[in-house]
Amino acid sequence: MSRIGKHPVKLPAGVTATLSADEIVIKGKLGELKAKLPAGVSVKQENDEIVVRPVSETKEHRMLWGTMRANIQNMVIGVSEGFKRKLELIGVGYKAQAQGTKLKLSLGYSHDIDYEMPKGVQCATPQPTVIELTSADKQLVGQVASEIRSYRSPEPYKGKGVKYEEETVLRKVGKKK
Repeated sequence: MSRIGKHPVKLPAGVTATLSADEIVIKGKLGELKAKLPAGVSVKQENDEIVVRPVSETKEHRMLWGTMRANIQNMVIGVSEGFKRKLELIGVGYKAQAQGTKLKLSLGYSHDIDYEMPKGVQCATPQPTVIELTSADKQLVGQVASEIRSYRSPEPYKGKGVKYEEETVLRKVGKKK
């Protein structure tokens, strides 16, 4: 039995949901998100709540039940509040600069890296060593943060690289004489 799936998703003021046979559309002040509904779950809107139920009690349908409910909850939070992810650049000369829809990264390579932001993700650099990504789509903002981090992951000896704000880099001891 899914413990997450049992709870309905509450729609805050200003957020509307539209259900069709195989798709759900959530609209709010920060935009509109769509998701395809799998065949194993049924989704109903009751007043200001969205209720997700499995079609049958098979293992696959019960797995989809909790997952779909969590995805709908993330969509509701995204269009009402949005998601934010911060990245920090650690290293001498490492810096970032937001230029419209592009992010220019200087990460110690012989060339700068120009990262094109996908539609729906906003980028800001309040400091040269801090990158703030915001979006209504939780999956998309996490994917973009992961791609930026992959250009120079933090290394364990000096801790240099691009890391998430809340990430702790495990440090190793260097050479000993």
